[in-house]
Amino acid sequence: MTTPSLPITGVILAGGEGRRMGGQDKGWVEYLGTPLIQHVSQRLLPQVSELLINANRNRSDYQSLGYPVTADLESGFQGPLMGILTGLKAARQPWVLFTPCDGPFLPEDLAERLYQAALNSQQPIAVASDGERLQPVVVLIKRDCLTQLEAAMQDGERKPDRWYAKVGMTSVVFAAASLRNFNRPEEVI
Repeated sequence: MTTPSLPITGVILAGGEGRRMGGQDKGWVEYLGTPLIQHVSQRLLPQVSELLINANRNRSDYQSLGYPVTADLESGFQGPLMGILTGLKAARQPWVLFTPCDGPFLPEDLAERLYQAALNSQQPIAVASDGERLQPVVVLIKRDCLTQLEAAMQDGERKPDRWYAKVGMTSVVFAAASLRNFNRPEEVI
């Protein structure tokens, strides 16, 4: 298990429209009788020094969980990079770990392994991979990448993996099952 003294802010991205989930706020979809946001926060909390939630709907419900909640800096559901930009601005630690709100199986060593990979590679971004594909919203980003992301978004960038490649990244392979997330109602069994 990761030591909470790592200089990492955890940000759970719960700001999407949930289109494939029938418009539901995915954080509040229940899995095994518990909202997904609670599964994810329980996995992430022991791994980080502080925990935030990025949400654009049901903010008071998210605030009831006891963590700071930030809405996207710009409205209109502009995608995960906007949630990442918002999280980088709100974070107080030098590194920021982002995860989706719909991935209840996150590895218990996620923060530690991404952090060590970033340090070892001397890259400012470490992205989780399932061995075949990057998982672009399971990512550790050095907070001082904020100005680069602001500039990229002003230029119209909306693809996380393309921006990561421009800035400099490394990837870390995790078991595919640990990175599984729920996108459609029929997947939540």
